[in-house]
Amino acid sequence: MLDATARKLIDPPLNALGKTLAARGVTADAVTLAGLTLGIFAAFLIGVGLPLLALVPLLASRIADGLDGAVARASKTTDFGGYLDIACDFLFYGAIPFAFVLLDPSGNAIAGAFLLMSFYFNGTSFLGYAILAEKRGLETSAQGIKSLYFSNGLLEGTETIVFFVLLCLFPTSFAVLAWVFGVLCFATATLRLFAARRVFTMKEDS
Repeated sequence: MLDATARKLIDPPLNALGKTLAARGVTADAVTLAGLTLGIFAAFLIGVGLPLLALVPLLASRIADGLDGAVARASKTTDFGGYLDIACDFLFYGAIPFAFVLLDPSGNAIAGAFLLMSFYFNGTSFLGYAILAEKRGLETSAQGIKSLYFSNGLLEGTETIVFFVLLCLFPTSFAVLAWVFGVLCFATATLRLFAARRVFTMKEDS
């Protein structure tokens, strides 16, 4: 829901930095993998009981996640680059909740499992929509120029980052926050299903 607004603020500085990195030979795939490494390190810090410290690599990983696209646009975009980016994103999104389960298995396991289930459903609705949109030649740049069709929803990348920051700031509230965010993920995926039914049925009939 907030991604389009956030892109207007972060794209200009990211594009400028992306041009600089591309001119120095840095590849978009390297930035993507660096972002994943930072994200996994953040998950490690959470798992060993240092959620506040984890905020630094967590936020740095999300900067890298936006920067890889800027580097690609300044050099060369590839289908594999887009594929690698989304795969790394999903691994990161799963690693952070898992880390909180490791931090407190008895208190966080059930809520963490529910949250990951909601991520699974939401991610499937997102990727399935992108596949059908590509098949029908639909395009959008509302969330920036992407390799995949990004369908909007109640919860997008910006909201998820804010959620992760809140988890790190208030780790003892993980269970409550996970239940709330998980319910919103289910709502997002359900709304996307209804949108897909409307859009793709209409395209087939036209």
